[in-house]
Amino acid sequence: MKDYHEFLDEILISSDVLEKRIIELATEISRDYKDKNLHAICILRGGVLFLADLMRHITVPHTIDFMAVSSYGVGARRTTGQVRIALDLKEDISDRDVLLVEDIVDSGYTIASVLEILATRHPKSLKVCTLLDKVERREVDVPIHYRGFVIPDQFVFGYGLDIDEYYRNLPFIGTVDSNRYKPQD
Repeated sequence: MKDYHEFLDEILISSDVLEKRIIELATEISRDYKDKNLHAICILRGGVLFLADLMRHITVPHTIDFMAVSSYGVGARRTTGQVRIALDLKEDISDRDVLLVEDIVDSGYTIASVLEILATRHPKSLKVCTLLDKVERREVDVPIHYRGFVIPDQFVFGYGLDIDEYYRNLPFIGTVDSNRYKPQD
């Protein structure tokens, strides 16, 4: 795989800006869940860095769990609309205050499907926290209760988001120059 500098168009959100906004989100969540039974569910793999940093700053007791879902094929840039669950929850969420933590919401298909599935498990409450929101790509209306950043309809990577499973480790979110990067077949 190539060095990301070869196709990085720009750093859209720096590590300092990410950290500041994540602390703000954690403060809001801590206030809203002060006397509740907070159970954060992270959508893997992209959301793991976001959850790790977010939970370090959440000041109320909470538990976590993970789901792996996908509506993208390997190397795809657009959703197929078909959601597949690769890893389901280990914990029962009935009568718990669930916060679904996602790296990015764009078309809305994936998060809408996950919300529908989780609602059948009878949580006390069910809210969504996303780091990135591509509002202009939305095809399905989904509730976003905590939003890090609204971003333009550009392909982004870094801070948990990948390009062909690479570059999740970068401390910033960058945009791809599509003239210099072509997806793997």
